[in-house]
Amino acid sequence: MNTNRKPASLLIEIGTEELPPHALDALADAFAKGIVEGLEKSGVALDAATTKTYCSPRRLAVLVAAVAHEQPDQAIERRGPAVAAAIDADGQPGRALIGFASSCGVEVSALARLETDKGAWFVHRAIQPGQATAALLPAVLAEAVKGLPIPKPMRWGEHEFAFVRPAHWLIMLHGSDIIPAELFGLRAGRQSRGHRFHHDAPVHIADADSWLDALRNARVIADPAERRRRIVDEVARVGGESGGTPRLSAALLDEIANLTEWPVAIVCAFDPAFLDVPQEALVMTMETNQKFIPVFDAAGKLSARFIGVANIESKDPAEIRKGYERVIRPRFADAKFFYDEDRKQGLESFQESLKSVTYQQSLGSVWDKCIRVAELARVIANRVGVDAALATRAAALSKCDLMTRMVGEFPELQGIMGRYYASQGHRPEPAEVASALDEFYRPRNAADGIAHGRLGQVLAVAERLDTLAGIFAVGMKPSGNKDPFALRRAALGLARTLIEGGLDLDLKAHLAEALASLPEAAFVAGLGKGKDGKPLELDAGKRRDELASEIFDFIIERLRSYYADQHIGSEAFEAVRALSPTSLVDFDRRLHAVVAFARLPEAHALAAANKRIGNILRQVGDGATGDIDAALLEVDAEHELFAALADAETDSAPLIAAADYVGLLQRMALLRDPVDRYFDKVMVMAEDPVLRRNRLLLLGRLRRLFLRVADISLLPSAAGPA
Repeated sequence: MNTNRKPASLLIEIGTEELPPHALDALADAFAKGIVEGLEKSGVALDAATTKTYCSPRRLAVLVAAVAHEQPDQAIERRGPAVAAAIDADGQPGRALIGFASSCGVEVSALARLETDKGAWFVHRAIQPGQATAALLPAVLAEAVKGLPIPKPMRWGEHEFAFVRPAHWLIMLHGSDIIPAELFGLRAGRQSRGHRFHHDAPVHIADADSWLDALRNARVIADPAERRRRIVDEVARVGGESGGTPRLSAALLDEIANLTEWPVAIVCAFDPAFLDVPQEALVMTMETNQKFIPVFDAAGKLSARFIGVANIESKDPAEIRKGYERVIRPRFADAKFFYDEDRKQGLESFQESLKSVTYQQSLGSVWDKCIRVAELARVIANRVGVDAALATRAAALSKCDLMTRMVGEFPELQGIMGRYYASQGHRPEPAEVASALDEFYRPRNAADGIAHGRLGQVLAVAERLDTLAGIFAVGMKPSGNKDPFALRRAALGLARTLIEGGLDLDLKAHLAEALASLPEAAFVAGLGKGKDGKPLELDAGKRRDELASEIFDFIIERLRSYYADQHIGSEAFEAVRALSPTSLVDFDRRLHAVVAFARLPEAHALAAANKRIGNILRQVGDGATGDIDAALLEVDAEHELFAALADAETDSAPLIAAADYVGLLQRMALLRDPVDRYFDKVMVMAEDPVLRRNRLLLLGRLRRLFLRVADISLLPSAAGPA
């Protein structure tokens, strides 16, 4: 088939009832991807790079440019029976050959022969005309819809089909042509719908390329990026009226964009008396419950103004303003009630109720966890010079705000409310304690920093140590995509706090302490049962050692991506990891020293030499021990390396004591020339066993010096023998 028609834009729009805003972007992207992949799989030529994804609260749409009107013709080749077996002794076609020709719809004489190294075969060759795109699109659409990420599809009316929301119209236009297709009982046409209030009438779409402008004329901005820009512009337009600075987060912008088709911003106000409530609670209810934009004054304090974004350009904005102000008042009144009632009790009074909340069946209650964290915090505080009494107090109060009315309503405020209640109670806690109750949750996400205060850092480390130890002990470590206790996040948060806070602690030792404080029931639960159904015998000490190593490795593995984000390569990471330093601060120092060393011109040659030394020592089992006999040094290159190594060891001693790994590696870089000459002039594996042993001792001593920092043999090395 060859119609010689020019490619044209393809528009597909599914009109629905209001779609869930949080899922809208993912649905639109998946829909566009499914349509493009379906067309490409069908062999239809298109300009995939110009595909546009559109969506609004009432529609999913995709516009694909330059879509061909038909598939290209396809050459087909079908192999039949072998020539030797298909022709009888008289040269007549056998039954198999006749049957093959018949199945191809041709005479035997029309078949061709295919010569291969394994013999000749009969084949049927033909040109299959390409199908019209219009004929292929209904199946492409059905497959794309089937592949949408819809966890809970809805059914409506008496239909058997289901979708994310009830569907009401369908447009499929290829250029100006309607594609005859049906979906959800709807026949494709060219009638879309405009804004529910501004244009409550069908919108005629002449062709695919005019669709976007036709909807815009009907007060629908179908392009989500354009809606976001309009919202930002609208908020900026009315920002001057607000008397402050609006704060529009990216997440709130996305949600508002997916709730509106023609956004219009309106400045509103609330009773200033509500400003007595912590501003985080007011902002939370504004953004989460009402999708309003808070406004802050010049000092960064919440003002009594906010901005609502309507989905209509009203002739009487004052009425919309009144509505917004009316709906926010009961929310704020609830927040004020929760805050006032919680403060009457005081934070400490909630400790008792923590005893009735199970943290994990084998690990006890939340209060049991607080006790374990308090002991860990006390030990860590003493080691880093923090007041141990304050650390213990902060740990004891750390989970109390979970039982308050405010956090019960807004779980995202845990820690924040603990800080407020600790600082504003009947008996205010020390400022460091109050701050720590909020800060120890940090980093809350990848973009968040660690706790600022030392006490908060101590509590953050103790909390995460107990969490990791406890959940690993009961056998609920992450697997695949499952991580119900967010242990990966806890491990990275722990590592970041130690490194960025400069807490030079022995992580393995502290993991052992955290495991030692767990109840025996945790280890029993983690062991599981044998084939006979009976609990496996517990060797508590051995199990704790195994878990400490396993958790340590789990934490170190989280650092791989942490350093990758800092553009530190995996070779440098592995070079330090090979030594398994138990202090992450020490790990970090070593790693940055290796990165600096790798930039030196001597690095590649020394890495290659270390790799060669490592291979040689492994071949002999690293068994050469004892002192080097200077009398056995024969050639000048041996004497030179021996002397250079002795000087390097002397110079390195103070650098090692000061953990100056950068200076240490820079000093060892001076060994390049004597090392190169040694390998050029000396046969290490000499026939004389005494001489060979002495040379192996020299190489072993050289390697041990480099291993004081990292295994640099794992770095990229210059080409050369291994």
